Amino acid sequence: MSIPTWTESAPRLIDVAMGRKPADSVIRGGQWVNVYSGEIIPNTDIAIAAGRIAYVGPDASHTIGDKTKVIEANGRYMVPGLCDAHMHVESGMVTVTEFARAVIPHGTTSMFIDPHEIANVLGLPGVRLMHDDAASLPINVQVQVPSCVPSAPGLENAGAEFTVDDVTEALGWSQTCGLGEMMNFPGVAANDAKMLGEIGATQMANKTVGGHYASPDLGLMFHGYVAGGPADDHEGTRKEDPKARIRQGMRAMLRLGSAWYDVAEQIKAVTEDGMDPRNFILCTDDSHSGTLVHDGHMNRVVRHAIAQGVKPITAIQMATLNTAQHFGMERDIGSISPGRRADIILTSDLPSLHVELVIAQGEVLAENGKLTADIPAANYPDFAKNTINLGKKLAADDFDIFAPEGATDVRARVIGVIENQAPTRALEADLKVTSSVVQMDEENDICQIALVERHRGTGGVVNGFVSGFGYDRPCAIASTVAHDSHHMIVVGTSKKDMAAAANHLGKVGGGITVFSQGQELATVELPIAGLMSDERAEVVAEKTAAMVAAMESCGCKLNNAYMQHSLLALVVIPEIRISDLGIIDVTKFKKVDLFV
Repeated sequence: MSIPTWTESAPRLIDVAMGRKPADSVIRGGQWVNVYSGEIIPNTDIAIAAGRIAYVGPDASHTIGDKTKVIEANGRYMVPGLCDAHMHVESGMVTVTEFARAVIPHGTTSMFIDPHEIANVLGLPGVRLMHDDAASLPINVQVQVPSCVPSAPGLENAGAEFTVDDVTEALGWSQTCGLGEMMNFPGVAANDAKMLGEIGATQMANKTVGGHYASPDLGLMFHGYVAGGPADDHEGTRKEDPKARIRQGMRAMLRLGSAWYDVAEQIKAVTEDGMDPRNFILCTDDSHSGTLVHDGHMNRVVRHAIAQGVKPITAIQMATLNTAQHFGMERDIGSISPGRRADIILTSDLPSLHVELVIAQGEVLAENGKLTADIPAANYPDFAKNTINLGKKLAADDFDIFAPEGATDVRARVIGVIENQAPTRALEADLKVTSSVVQMDEENDICQIALVERHRGTGGVVNGFVSGFGYDRPCAIASTVAHDSHHMIVVGTSKKDMAAAANHLGKVGGGITVFSQGQELATVELPIAGLMSDERAEVVAEKTAAMVAAMESCGCKLNNAYMQHSLLALVVIPEIRISDLGIIDVTKFKKVDLFV
C-alpha cells in the first residue's frame, strides 16, 4: 500500500513540525538510534503524520493534539525499520503476503525481493503476480526484475525465458527497483548482448543492477564482470571477497540465511582490517519458514553481526541506511529522519535486538513478537497452480544408471555437498557395477540424485551421484523447489522410494516429500508454481519441521539439509551440478560425462 510522497506530504509535515497542526501519533521518550551520525541520542520524541516522520527532537509536545496517539517509548531504543537487501520470497515456501506476515514482528519493514524462482516456472505473468502481491502490503516490498531466466542458457532449460524486452517492460512497474542478481557472470565477462542489454536497460531506468559473482577467481573474469555494471554481490564467503568488491566500487552483501553462513568470515574485513563499513550490507538471500517463525529474519542477521564484533550501531546501519542508499531510496527509508516513512521498531536491548514494537508507514503492525495488523491472505489464480507435468508415471528403473558395456566398475563424478554453503565440491568415486547397472556406495555416503523434467512433460530423467547427506536407510527426498529452473530433484538410496516420491509430488501439485520403504514420512505441499504454499507461514513451518525430522530419521545430519538439496541443480554456482541436460561442470560452464 502506498502513502503520499514526501513532496506531497511536505506542507503537512512542516505544519506538524512547526506545531501548527497535530501529529497523527507521537513516540515519546526514547533513545534515538541515529544511523547518519552514528549516535544514540536519549530523551527523543518522534512526531508522525501521513505515514511519514515530521519531527525528531527533544520534545514533541507542540505536535500533540486531542486525537494524537501517544506511544510511550519509556527509554527504549528507537531503531529504523530493518531492510533485507536481497532475498527470495519463494525460499520461505509462502506467498509474499505470508512472508511479510512472518517477518513484520521481527522488525523487517522493507524487502528487496528477486522472484526469479517463479519466473523460471511461469515467466513474466508469475513475476507480475508477486509484484502485485507486494504492492498490496503495509510494508515496503520492492521487486528486482529477474535477469537470468534461465540462469545459464545452454546448460539448462527452464519453464520460461526472459528477453531484454521482458525486463524493460517490468522495470516500468510501480514496485520494481532494479535488476535481479546477474548470475551469468561468464556471459557478462564475454560481452553477451542479452546480459548487457538487460544491464543497460536497468541503468537507463536509473535503477540498481544486482550482482551474483559466484566464483573464487578474483582475476580477469571478476574485473570484466565488474566493468559490465553489476552494483553489488552477495556470493562472497571469504574475507578477501568483500574487500575486492568494495575496492571496485561495488557493495558487498553479507548473507545469513537458513543455510548460508557467510557473515562471520567476511565481516573480518571490518573488525580485523578496519575497512569502512558504509558499503557493507546485510541480507538473508534464502530463509525457510521455520527460520522465520522460530529464529527471526533481519533482526537475526543484525544480532549475528554484532556477535562477530561489529558495533551495534554499525550493524544496524548495514541493515538500514546502507541498503536504502544502495537502492536510491535514502529519502524514503533507512533512517529515522524527517520526511522518511515512519518505519520504526522499539527494543530494550540493541545487541539482542528483541523487537517489542513495529511501526510501518506510521501504523503499529506488531507488538511483542505478534502481528497485530489485519493483513488479508493473497489469492493466486488457477494458472499459477497445477504446474507439475511429469509426462508419465515414474518407475524404479527410470533411475538406473548403466555402465559402459563390459565394465565391472566405473569412476564417476559425484556432487559433494558443503554444509552451510552454496558451493559444491567436484568429487570422484570408484563404484561397482552389477548386471550393467552402477551401484551406490552407502558405506561411503554416495547415493543417487536425479533431475526429473517437470515443465513440458517430456518424461526426461537425468541421473547422477551425490555425497554428503548421510542417508543410511532406504529412502528418497523429492522436491519441485530446484533452483533455478525448478524441475524436480530426487535424492535417495532406494530407487523404488525415488519413484514413489516423484509420483507423489506429481499428484499433489508440487512440494517436498520424504519416503522410506514405500511409506510417505512427510510432505510440504507447494501448489503455487510448485514453489509456494497458500497456507500460513506457521502451518508451513510445522510441515517443514516434520520434513526435516523425516530427513534426520533417514540419517541426514546436515544443518538445513533441505536448502542444500534444493540448490543441487543451480548451474551458476561451482563446482558441479545436475541439470535437465546432464552433469554440469560450473568451473568450466560446460556439460561433462558422468563417468571419468
